[in-house]
Amino acid sequence: MICRFSPKVTRSLLSACLLTGPVALTALAPAALAQTAVMAAPADSTSAVAPILSLYDALKAAQKTGKTARQRATMIAPAVDRAFDLEAILRRSVGVRYNNLSPSDRTRLLGSFRQFTIARYASSFKPEAQAAFTVSSQTRPSPTGGQIVDTTIGGMDGGEVTPIDYIMTNGASGWRITDVLLNAHISQVAAQRADFGGALSQGGANGLADHLDSKTAHFLHD
Repeated sequence: MICRFSPKVTRSLLSACLLTGPVALTALAPAALAQTAVMAAPADSTSAVAPILSLYDALKAAQKTGKTARQRATMIAPAVDRAFDLEAILRRSVGVRYNNLSPSDRTRLLGSFRQFTIARYASSFKPEAQAAFTVSSQTRPSPTGGQIVDTTIGGMDGGEVTPIDYIMTNGASGWRITDVLLNAHISQVAAQRADFGGALSQGGANGLADHLDSKTAHFLHD
């Protein structure tokens, strides 16, 4: 089943789930029911698709029963940890300067980035959002390596569906997300690199961590 968001929700999703601005999803029709649609996947695609299904299941559960952003964050956190290679995403978002950071700076920055990622989802998928998810059973090769899992997030109000693609890389911990593409081409890593660069230049690793912590606090404020 393909469900759709209104254009206003699509714009919110672009900012809240992919980019870094603090925006929440607009409420959909009250009758809309959160769901994930996926057809049976071939064996060679199943492993790459599984983390996305787990993430979307957590988002569905959180938006159904998580009354506050902090409750939803607690529910979403395990799925985010399983689905994302957060260190790889952070490394690419920071760029070459990441190699010059001390171990303690990397540890603090990764912790802040993890909380920021979780809080961003918790803020976006509120109970009134009632988002519906579709996941393709087929993966396709990524030009930069790995596989791409195609998904959409939408509602049941007849609005525009939002394609969100996940670049999956197979490593020691299995298939993990290493980038997210909105509308098949807007890279989360690229958007974050632009946002993180200014904070890093002005305040170093601690300045960027503070920047992320501030965004996290905003996302978790109901």
